Amino acid sequence: MLDPRLFRSELELVQQQLKRRGINFDADAYLALENRRKEIQVKTQDLQNERNTRSKTIGQAKAKGEDIQPLLDQVADLGDQLKTAESELDQIQTSLNALMEGIPNILDEAVPAGKSEDDNVEISRWGEIRSFDFTPKDHVDLGEPLGMNFELGAKIASARFVVLSGKLATLQRAIIQLMLDTHINQHGYSETYVPFLANADSLRGTGQLPKFEADLFTVQNDPTFYLIPTAEVPVTNIVRDVIVDAKQMPLKYVCHSPCFRSEAGAYGSDVRGMIRQHQFEKVEIVQIVTPEQSAQAHEELTAHAENILKLLNLPYRKVLLCAGDTGFSSSKTYDLEVWLPGQQKYREISSCSNFKDFQARRLQARWRNPETGKPELVHTLNGSGLAAGRTLIAVLENYQNQDGSITVPEALRPYMGGLETIQ
Repeated sequence: MLDPRLFRSELELVQQQLKRRGINFDADAYLALENRRKEIQVKTQDLQNERNTRSKTIGQAKAKGEDIQPLLDQVADLGDQLKTAESELDQIQTSLNALMEGIPNILDEAVPAGKSEDDNVEISRWGEIRSFDFTPKDHVDLGEPLGMNFELGAKIASARFVVLSGKLATLQRAIIQLMLDTHINQHGYSETYVPFLANADSLRGTGQLPKFEADLFTVQNDPTFYLIPTAEVPVTNIVRDVIVDAKQMPLKYVCHSPCFRSEAGAYGSDVRGMIRQHQFEKVEIVQIVTPEQSAQAHEELTAHAENILKLLNLPYRKVLLCAGDTGFSSSKTYDLEVWLPGQQKYREISSCSNFKDFQARRLQARWRNPETGKPELVHTLNGSGLAAGRTLIAVLENYQNQDGSITVPEALRPYMGGLETIQ
């Protein structure tokens, strides 16, 4: 959530910033609500003061033996007016809160203009794209003979689910273990285990609610719970309503979890294979930092995700998302896109975002600044480090052999008992 003071003092700036995202903010509607809120707030305070003054005169009149019924009637009438004013004030504040919750983050100055992913800016490329002396297959044609079963996933659940068996299941587990060990032992993250269900307050804190409720799965017998769309939600909520000691900063968490997404609005998109699933595995990296650490932490966190791709020797490119493609809560996002020979193009495998104080304001996540002694909002960042299913896809396609076997990347062999090839 944005700082409400921005709307009161720099409304025109907010309008200009939101236009970068293609949003025409209705300033007149906001001002009408805000002016009415001020008016009713002043009225409420005046009514409270007047009722308190009249209440005091009741005791004085009673001591003098005067008739106090007119005064009692006046106080009762003021009480009714006060209740009406307070009710209206609550309704206005609810409308303002709903308006504010629907407004995305202000973009970082470095974010380029643009409307869609076509306008994203490539920052760098790494790795050599392999030249095959045969026509490379995609992960579906490679995976099905090796234990990737979409029909069984559909039978057990529905479309957009998969069952992995044998060495493919082991390969995905090895990928996850490599990610965890690297982020913990080389990058300094603390491993965290979290619930796979989250309440509405948690999802509202990280920005999934109310705007993206259609993308979430709810629990039928208790709709106050949602299946997590990413470990970002429970991990970032570790600091909700917390004042972090400055000596503990930065906080760095890594978490492996399943992720559940309804993929609302994605009908007909990436229906083949494992690219877009209702359930998938991900290793999430999260940092909680001071505002001064924020920009550097974003570069660092992105480099940590990149390092996994380098360890696996998977060609990728790094892109800076444009204004129209940057997520609701993010101020600045890098996407890492891995090369998939079966599709002959780069596909997203990680998004690394700096939310600045947008999530922290919703979460009331703060740190105590030793220079001022006062609590201040932290900055939150997260990224996929990486999406395990898409990493599995990338390994299958980039390490395939003509006979359909898969060469196991050297970095994964210690986690697979030294196995060199999946037949």
